[in-house]
Amino acid sequence: MSQPCIICVAITGSLPRKENNPAVPITVEEQIESTQAAFEAGATIAHCHVRNDDQTPSSDPEKFGRLMEGLKKHCPGMIIQLSTGGRSGAGEARGGMLSLKPDMASLSVGSNNFPNRVYENPPQLVEWLADEMLTYSIKPEIEAFDLSHIHQAVALSKQGKLKAPLYVQFVMGVKNSMPADKPTFDFYIETLKRLAPDAQWCGAGIGANQYVLNEWSIAAGGHTRTGLEDNVRLDSNTLAPSNAALVERTVALCERYERPVATWQQAREMLGLNNV
Repeated sequence: MSQPCIICVAITGSLPRKENNPAVPITVEEQIESTQAAFEAGATIAHCHVRNDDQTPSSDPEKFGRLMEGLKKHCPGMIIQLSTGGRSGAGEARGGMLSLKPDMASLSVGSNNFPNRVYENPPQLVEWLADEMLTYSIKPEIEAFDLSHIHQAVALSKQGKLKAPLYVQFVMGVKNSMPADKPTFDFYIETLKRLAPDAQWCGAGIGANQYVLNEWSIAAGGHTRTGLEDNVRLDSNTLAPSNAALVERTVALCERYERPVATWQQAREMLGLNNV
């Protein structure tokens, strides 16, 4: 039997709004309800952002705390991963919620271009966030927007600043960053296996590339991410009715490639996380 596939659902992000798709969950209560449905459909990691009442991104630890409390109640066993991304705050405010001790947190280890800005991740901030994650026993999910980010994550691990084994997510399809290119994707896998043989990896595609990366990742034996943060559509003419619908589409891909979908217990074991 091949390795079970961990499905991560990125439930809301910082950019999609109700105007883009009414199913995008904005309030904490909406996010809990949407995540519960996605969990029941097969997702075992919830990648979480929080929003203000006007739908703008927030890094408010109180909102994250309420979200975590609700997810633990309604999605028992699901891995909670909080975002330290740069759209929600600046500097150390991006890690202000890490004291809540989620299971995981995202960590971008280098800078790159986004559609209309530079996504800044200066070395000092990266090291501070990594140190906070070590302090609170949080497993980082390395967000690799570029090949250099894989090398940097391995270097930080060798320095003891990131605890091994690594979990690396290949993010492809962001405008002005790494496109969804199959030879590059294959080289990412080869590079990670060469530099960190014990690492686990996940593929995430943006927009129409979401389904492409889901399929590449599942076929290659890795894990994958879906959800309304990255893509609000099922196809060019159809809005996704929910996060759960995107998870169900990913589960169907797993079935096509004869990959079992990881249970939350299996996901925690593969990622070296404690059971709850």
